[in-house]
Amino acid sequence: MSLEPESKIYVAGHRGMVGSAVVRALHAHGCENLVTRTKAALDLCEAQEVREFFATERPDVVIVAAARVGGIYANSTYPAEFLHENLASAHNVIHEAWKNGVKRLLFLGSSCIYPREAPQPMTEECLLTSPLEPTNEPYAIAKIAGLKLCQYYRKQYGVLFHSAMPTNLYGPGDNYHPENSHVMPALIRRFHEAVESGATSVTLWGSGTPRREFLHVDDLAAALLILLQIENPPDWINAGYGSDVTIRELAETISNVTGFEGSLEWDASKPDGTMRKLMDNSKLFGLGWKPQFDLESGIRDAYADFLQGDVRG
Repeated sequence: MSLEPESKIYVAGHRGMVGSAVVRALHAHGCENLVTRTKAALDLCEAQEVREFFATERPDVVIVAAARVGGIYANSTYPAEFLHENLASAHNVIHEAWKNGVKRLLFLGSSCIYPREAPQPMTEECLLTSPLEPTNEPYAIAKIAGLKLCQYYRKQYGVLFHSAMPTNLYGPGDNYHPENSHVMPALIRRFHEAVESGATSVTLWGSGTPRREFLHVDDLAAALLILLQIENPPDWINAGYGSDVTIRELAETISNVTGFEGSLEWDASKPDGTMRKLMDNSKLFGLGWKPQFDLESGIRDAYADFLQGDVRG
């Protein structure tokens, strides 16, 4: 099924950074028959609530952008919640979508599904070839389970359920919590507050040497719309920028964007996490998609959103 304007589309997680970007992209594509629910109205971890939702709404297309996400600190502090909530929501949505005749489902995972020591850049085929990165293993296991559910429902029942594995994302609607956020929004907040307080230095976790790939969330949303219109997409496909930077280079760019003029200090006693996570994006690039935001312009867009929104609570 192609993505027609009249399609009834359920976007799970529409208030999150990814989900809200998907909604913007769908509206721009002419899709107005969207179904959304807040977490208060529909708890995806509760099987009965999900069962009743699908039986009532019966969407044609489902995009699963709902997830509990966070950086190294959050993953290390709440491993049980990260595994349980992401596993339960993936299972409930995918299973009920199948039971209720959903024609197409796109499940969103993460680059952390790939092994810690995966060859760089990471291809889709390196999944499950060696151990995961311990600091985000619970989240990764839940996302692998969701990916495999889609793959096997498709294999056994012929439904068009498939997945996309984004790299590190950032942009409007990000989570800027001082402890539970990912590295990009955490650094944006850290440098902004340093400028406000007149601090002369900022201390950052780790050595600054790990390399990370970053993709603006609106670029991801554009890629997802392409995937939703392909007749026979891969079971899962990487969605990344195509190149990476060191955390030190990232921090220096954010420092420049926010106007911080002090020094950067590195606390090497804190964990670095995986040293490199660059995705092989050749399959997605082969579909004609390319990102529109370079890193600096993307960070400027994200910082403008940070300044406008009430996101610093």
